[in-house]
Amino acid sequence: MKKIIRTPNAPAAIGPYSQAVEAGNTLYVSGQLGIDPKTGKLVEGDVKAQTRQALKNIEAILQAAGYSFIEVVKSTCLLSDIADFKAMNEVYAEFYFEHQPARAAFAIKDLPLGALIEIETIAAK
Repeated sequence: MKKIIRTPNAPAAIGPYSQAVEAGNTLYVSGQLGIDPKTGKLVEGDVKAQTRQALKNIEAILQAAGYSFIEVVKSTCLLSDIADFKAMNEVYAEFYFEHQPARAAFAIKDLPLGALIEIETIAAK
């Protein structure tokens, strides 16, 4: 059985998908952009600012479902420019300073809304 997770503390979905879905003891968090949930717009600044906001959005969704960063087992980071990898990684390490999940990071051609980064996450209890 699956459970749809929604929280006003993270941006509403910008398409026909859920912020997250829990199936059994696994939470699948949809890709999060650096959108401020209060304004519905990308935060101003560079990839560090957008990474920080995307991870705050993930944190809000995890908390709404009763999870935390400790339970994250896999992240996928999509960058609009692989040259931003080091800057993204610096901010990512602030949130995953221990209990680091498995991760993939790669560049793609374009992201929604002209975002610089999108991060999707899987957590398990």
